[in-house]
Amino acid sequence: MCFYRQVSIVVNTVSKADSKINKFEKLKAEKDGLAVKAELLKFAEIGWEAVDETDLTHRLKWLGIFFRPITPGKFMLRLRVPSGVLSSQKMRVLAEVVQRYGDDGSADITTRQNIQLRGIRLEDIPDIFQRFEAVGLTSIQSGMDNVRNITGSPVAGIDANELIDTRGLVRLVQDMITGNGEGNADFTNLPRKFNIAIEGGRDNSVHAEINDIAFVPAYREGRLGFNVLVGGFFSARRCEAAIPLHAWVAPNEEVIDLCRAILEVYRDHGLRANRQKSRLMWLIEEWGMERFRSEVEQVYGRPLPSAAPKDEVDWDKRDHIGIHSQKQPGLYFVGLHVPVGRLSASTMLDLARLAEVYGDGELRLTVEQNVIIPHIPESRMAALLKEPLLETFSIEPSPLVRSLVSCTGAQFCNFALVETKQRALALARSLDQTLTLPRPVRIHWTGCPNSCGQPQVADIGLMGTKARKDGKVVEGVDIYMGGKVGKEAQLGTCVQKSVPCDDLFAVLQDLLSTHFGATPKVEPTLNGSVQIETSG
Repeated sequence: MCFYRQVSIVVNTVSKADSKINKFEKLKAEKDGLAVKAELLKFAEIGWEAVDETDLTHRLKWLGIFFRPITPGKFMLRLRVPSGVLSSQKMRVLAEVVQRYGDDGSADITTRQNIQLRGIRLEDIPDIFQRFEAVGLTSIQSGMDNVRNITGSPVAGIDANELIDTRGLVRLVQDMITGNGEGNADFTNLPRKFNIAIEGGRDNSVHAEINDIAFVPAYREGRLGFNVLVGGFFSARRCEAAIPLHAWVAPNEEVIDLCRAILEVYRDHGLRANRQKSRLMWLIEEWGMERFRSEVEQVYGRPLPSAAPKDEVDWDKRDHIGIHSQKQPGLYFVGLHVPVGRLSASTMLDLARLAEVYGDGELRLTVEQNVIIPHIPESRMAALLKEPLLETFSIEPSPLVRSLVSCTGAQFCNFALVETKQRALALARSLDQTLTLPRPVRIHWTGCPNSCGQPQVADIGLMGTKARKDGKVVEGVDIYMGGKVGKEAQLGTCVQKSVPCDDLFAVLQDLLSTHFGATPKVEPTLNGSVQIETSG
């Protein structure tokens, strides 16, 4: 993978002597985020309007509860779904939670194999958490300065070509960080958010290059384990690909111990004065890799073996949509395309039912915001393919719709500068009707520079901004190109700025024709604009 090569560390000139405390460090010093766990019943009784503002807008995020000014009184609830693996029972519980809120209730699959529920009322949270606990779900430490959902291969344990089944490791790392889902104060005060990924296959399904810690399979002296990458991140100020720690670990408790050691070093020494310079890479740059690795080894308690000469990521990345054989004879997994990751209560209930009727009751989420139903015998396949849900969640979506990824956008997120999901879907469908493409093209949308939609890893990435058209300020995007996933992964760069969204149909049509070999299928019928629905 190309982000392994020719890496140089430049020492950051920012000094830790600057001890000025920012408002987030102040609020964490005043009261640990987990403290609001004991106050949920009180919050539910007094109502969200009466909750202390800092508790409401910040500390509740430690429990995965997000106040959204754009939808006051209707909260977002972010789960933890390690490796994206869900039972039908858990999916049904999530569906029933969403169902109680009618038109306000919905769910999104995220780019970290996770689920976010929308429309939640604060007064219902204690009951919802009781229901979660009964089936082994948790949302603990899923927001603010915590480790986010830990990603792994969505076909771990069923891929005939996988090298390491990482599901158990991912679960153990999460349990270590979250205190088995109860909350762990050792890791609730990191300088900023933190991402971990553990890849066991050959196609970099986890986007290792964008994680603060990533484990990728590698043989060292004939033994299979992981090479370790550190420091990858996206932010409004800066984006960097992860770089080698120059270390290798075995696929056992060494992974958990190394995650703990790196987190402790980051917690105790990470830069905190300026939140724009608080991600792990800034610390690595200030210290240099040699010192960083040495400090990690001291906490780890033993020397780290040097990295294997190369890793085993040598495939182009798969999206897992369609019908695929499992390593288990006679069984198949089916990847369903979920347009821009949006789920309703009814589709969630349908997914749970399909998993039980045709599989063994298991579901998998992918970083492309799709769903996999595994463990399907050949004898049940024909009946599954006739299910009405597959008309919406297709196994053969059109090319641009197939590879489309989108963040939440302005419908629900107050950070977003543009509407994303509905616009993204309408544009992709219209372009698919207009163009023939010789190969898939991945288009990622993100509503703001926080890059939740990961535009830097896309063939074409669209980042929300403001633009001017006809003398007026309108919704627009900055356009990124050159992102690559799988082997030789790399981040894209910005090639056009402030393109009005109303002009995007023609602009994307030109980019697809010029750079990706697209040819006209029919005459355009939209005159350069796309009608979108922004409510609901």
